[in-house]
Amino acid sequence: MTAPWQPLLEWWFGHSESPHEIAADKGKLWFGKNDRQDLEAQTRFGDWVDQALAGGLTEWAQRPDGWLALVLLLDQLPRMIFRNTPKSFSGDLRAQALVAQGIAADFDRQLQPIQRVFIYLVFEHCENLSVQNEAVSRYIDLVAQQPETDRALFSDYLDYAEKHQQVIARFGRFPHRNAVLGRESTAEELVFLSGPGSRF
Repeated sequence: MTAPWQPLLEWWFGHSESPHEIAADKGKLWFGKNDRQDLEAQTRFGDWVDQALAGGLTEWAQRPDGWLALVLLLDQLPRMIFRNTPKSFSGDLRAQALVAQGIAADFDRQLQPIQRVFIYLVFEHCENLSVQNEAVSRYIDLVAQQPETDRALFSDYLDYAEKHQQVIARFGRFPHRNAVLGRESTAEELVFLSGPGSRF
């Protein structure tokens, strides 16, 4: 019997086995900003996102693959469906708690390495330095566990985690979120935002 979350995982990760092939096929979905993709996320999975944000679908978290799917519904899809609104971050706290619980149960190590990227990305999204440090540590371990042929790909994910960590270490928050969240930027943040690589 097909698990209810399987269509979401297939949409997000495809069917390839090689992490390079998966990243090449799905990278624009993961990290691009595309109205068509955002609409597809809403059309196909918007009801699930609403349920997840309301505290539902908790039974999914009893298995590693279901746990991964629920994390995506709380962390990744709101950033697409509610892009440029405060609601895009509304699942973050629950996602962080869910990831911590799953890691404690060793669920992350039962996933494919490329899937684990999106588990640790939840920590990377957090405006808390200790959580950022945890994200970097997890990515360091993930890179070290990869064969040489895959290490460069996963090193890129580590590089982005370190960049997020540096921003939080400097500002204690992500300045690029200020406008969306109605926060006033400091003079130092405005200078930072005027430069390249400040908005991820």
